[in-house]
Amino acid sequence: MLTEQNIRDVLGGLQEPFLHKALGELGAIEEVKIKEEKNHVSVKIQIAKTGTAEQLQLQTQIVNLLKEAGAATVGIRFSELPEAVLSQYRASVTEEDKGLLSPDSKTTFIAIASGKGGVGKSTVSVNLAVSLARLGKKVGLIDADIYGFSVPDMMGITERPVVRGERIIPVDRFGVKVISMGFFVEDNSPIIWRGPMLGKMLNSFFNEVEWGELDYLLLDLPPGTGDVALDVHTMLPSCKEIVVTTPHPTAAFVAARAGAMALKTNHEILGVIENMAYFESKLTGEKEYVFGQGGGEKLADELRTKVLGQLPLAQPDWNEDDFAPSVYQEDHKLGKIYRDIAEKVVNSLEGK
Repeated sequence: MLTEQNIRDVLGGLQEPFLHKALGELGAIEEVKIKEEKNHVSVKIQIAKTGTAEQLQLQTQIVNLLKEAGAATVGIRFSELPEAVLSQYRASVTEEDKGLLSPDSKTTFIAIASGKGGVGKSTVSVNLAVSLARLGKKVGLIDADIYGFSVPDMMGITERPVVRGERIIPVDRFGVKVISMGFFVEDNSPIIWRGPMLGKMLNSFFNEVEWGELDYLLLDLPPGTGDVALDVHTMLPSCKEIVVTTPHPTAAFVAARAGAMALKTNHEILGVIENMAYFESKLTGEKEYVFGQGGGEKLADELRTKVLGQLPLAQPDWNEDDFAPSVYQEDHKLGKIYRDIAEKVVNSLEGK
């Protein structure tokens, strides 16, 4: 039979959605009543803000827990926490919850850069993010190529983020939390913004998105060294970078500028990825170096780093039931190369 103490024990560990403290710690379980003949439990709970989506979510959790504990029916009333409690805990939350840009943040930022467009930087960003998630890492991906956003289409994302309270909830796809400018424009419209507006949008992606705990946050940067790349270098002083190039000497030459910018701002370059390194014939297995050879190695030497991997020209296997035109399956030849690159990145950063 349920007792008041049982109910307080069951609900005490639930987190208040705004202060992120346990209900028991806050003394937020104001009242518990049990009607034994009907096995009905009613509770009165205090939270920081009533009438919100967070309240509805907490309400569902409470109902489910109490019914699992044996209640036949559940009644809930919400009221607001006293100002004395709010002021006490808000001060500590403000101190603790500084978000991804806090010096105390445990999230590692990895920017994927290139000197020019068309080298497959976004394809690399998407598949590296998915491969890190397949390794069990908590991964986010910001499509920071604000003029040329393509990540939602590449990953086969058809839904849009939802807004909960004042926070944007990113879309989860293949275990990766994704946010993109593409979610906020209609009908593939062009973006006609100047630098300061781009900086504000990028800042919103860091501060207004509910990322939760992340091991890695990847940023698919615009090609070159323009406003967004400069903003990233300013906002994220400890960001790591991976530079994408093709084997062509000109692509590598242009990519060196993006790498030099990283070095000047003390961003650590994790390595170079050479995309479109060769084409391998399915009939003969012969490799054709259609874009030349040596660009990736030359770039790595110039930037005093290493080549993380060489990716051949190939098409992902499309699954019509779960369409994602640029994501390679884990057992695909390129999927295995991306996994190998992801393992090198993790080993480099985590020292395994």
